[in-house]
Amino acid sequence: MAEPRTSVTAWSPLQHSVFRAIWLATVVSNLGTWIQNVGAAWLMTSLSPSALMVALIQTAASLPMFLLSLPAGALADVVNRRRLLLFTQTWMLVMAAALAIVTWLGFMNATALLLLTFLLGLGAALNGPAWQAIVPELVPKPEVSAAVALSSVAFNIARAVGPAIGGLVIAASGPAATFALNAVSFVAVIIVLYRWKSTERTGALPLERFWGAMKAGVGYLRHSPSLRAVLIRSAVCVLFGSALWALLPLRTRNELHLGATGYGVLLGCLGAGASIGASALPRLRSKLSIDTLASGASVVFGAATAMLALADRFPVLCVAMLVGGFAWLAVLSSFNVAAMVSAPAWVRSRALGVYMLVFHGGLALGSAAWGELANRTSLRVALLTSAAGLVLGIVAAARYSLNDVDNANLAPSRHWSEPTIVHEIRHDQGPVVVTVEYQIDVRTADAFAAAARRLRAERLRDGALAWHLMVDIACPARHVEYFVVESWLEHLRQHERVTMADKELQDYVNSFHDGPEPPRVSHFLVSDSPDAGSGAPDDKG
Repeated sequence: MAEPRTSVTAWSPLQHSVFRAIWLATVVSNLGTWIQNVGAAWLMTSLSPSALMVALIQTAASLPMFLLSLPAGALADVVNRRRLLLFTQTWMLVMAAALAIVTWLGFMNATALLLLTFLLGLGAALNGPAWQAIVPELVPKPEVSAAVALSSVAFNIARAVGPAIGGLVIAASGPAATFALNAVSFVAVIIVLYRWKSTERTGALPLERFWGAMKAGVGYLRHSPSLRAVLIRSAVCVLFGSALWALLPLRTRNELHLGATGYGVLLGCLGAGASIGASALPRLRSKLSIDTLASGASVVFGAATAMLALADRFPVLCVAMLVGGFAWLAVLSSFNVAAMVSAPAWVRSRALGVYMLVFHGGLALGSAAWGELANRTSLRVALLTSAAGLVLGIVAAARYSLNDVDNANLAPSRHWSEPTIVHEIRHDQGPVVVTVEYQIDVRTADAFAAAARRLRAERLRDGALAWHLMVDIACPARHVEYFVVESWLEHLRQHERVTMADKELQDYVNSFHDGPEPPRVSHFLVSDSPDAGSGAPDDKG
């Protein structure tokens, strides 16, 4: 990976050859996906006259994202991501090719179309977390935000151009050709991934097992305030923001009577606004905090949604959608980057998997809710309610700030000293109890306790099952922190998971220690456990 540059622009990530190749391949692949979406929906209209069956195409494509986001994130954290991406891209190529072949042979029916679309969606769901997690491997840390924005630009370029190309291909050659083009689009990605030599994740410990990784991911989410802040803020924004995307076709066709051409132009304005946003985002990030940027962009997108409800003139709507695309890109990029940097490398794919679950779930649930509200009231009422929700939603910023996410140093610190043991301990032995003994001046005991309690989230986030802080009633200066871990292997994993931010907190807690030696760390195996042996002797930490 190239050395960091002092000046970051919107296009800086494209100066790195691997990222540039993957980005270009992504544009091609996204184009294929949008072309395929048009072909599948059009084909279903000829296979079944039911509006439900046509709607189920989108359900079949998106349902895997709901089912597999967290498992896909766990899988991406325990296997080689490059190999996983090669598998998922090949899987999607085969499914798209199967769609093309079955359609060309005349054997396609509604059930087969839904099934193959669902299988194609499985590949996309497994691909998503791993794909996003490799971005920090491709560009220096200062350019991650710009790289994420460029990924959004690739998506918006495809969304603006792909449906139009899909319509032309259907007119010229039929739906089967759209499936074939999608299959071909995966070839470029596979070639780039095959040539990319990713960094192998190495360590002295065995890789996590799948179910253990799932459990650890849920534990990290439960005890990570920064990740929860990202998920809550993004859920609120996506739930309200989904109204524009869900109701734009109805407003365009049923009330403004602009036809397919007008709808395509408005979509193009959204895509163009997003592209402009990508150019301006690095400059905005240098002047505004991530929290201010996300909140401001949410308000601007709310204003664009309100304009969609109120404006009847086509040029005004084009400007509103241009501004809305700019704001949507800023919002999504902010939340995406925040999700990416809110978790250390060992759990990053799982964090991104949960983020994707919240994002896609918010779009799906929000779209259905706004559609139902529009049916019961009107499109204008639904859009204005959504706009008001986006503006009022920034109240969440007061409690769930993203600034701490952006500032935390989550690089591995490995500052925990290795425990001294006098006999071999199997990895599966446990539970393990770790104690840390402090000598604290009674005058600073309250301040120490407040600081030490902040360690609770860090211990539980990295794998502890329980955490407590005790004071010796016979010697008030003696304070003991203890936490319980499921097994010896899980405790050794904690040694690898601690970050520089954790070290800063531990150093602050240790600053209250008043003894001649560092706080005393001891490790014990629970003796009434069937697999436990004798306790490990004390060591210094």
